[in-house]
Amino acid sequence: MTQMTNQMRDRDREMVPRILVQAMFALMATSLVLVGLAVWTDRDHVGTRSPAQIETSVTYILDGTRDGTVSVVAEDGSVVANSNSDMNGFIGVIWRVLARERMLQNAPENAPIQVVRRLNGQIAILDPATNTAIELVGYGPDNVAAFARLVP
Repeated sequence: MTQMTNQMRDRDREMVPRILVQAMFALMATSLVLVGLAVWTDRDHVGTRSPAQIETSVTYILDGTRDGTVSVVAEDGSVVANSNSDMNGFIGVIWRVLARERMLQNAPENAPIQVVRRLNGQIAILDPATNTAIELVGYGPDNVAAFARLVP
């Protein structure tokens, strides 16, 4: 029995070779150094796609309350959409994102946003007050449709 125990202990020690563990940590450290250098030197992002040109743009104000209800108000003061309406809950999510960014940058809460349709058909939300752009790619068709309905 002790011979079998010794064999199992020796086998368990050799399941992951030491050099492999060292190589893994060396790879992690190298990655951390490369990312740190890219951030510290303010290197431009590579491999990212440039947004397409704007085809149509509409200006709105997102008027939200603490209970989560958000109204999309047109420039003339009319309410165009409401987050409580069917399939419009994503409007409230975007309002919370923009409200947080505006709070961090001390920008006015009720500054207008632009909802744009790009030449490639994608929808984006631009916030000139914080210089934030939210490209609605990968959020699901219902969420994108909540804002796509706002652009003629």
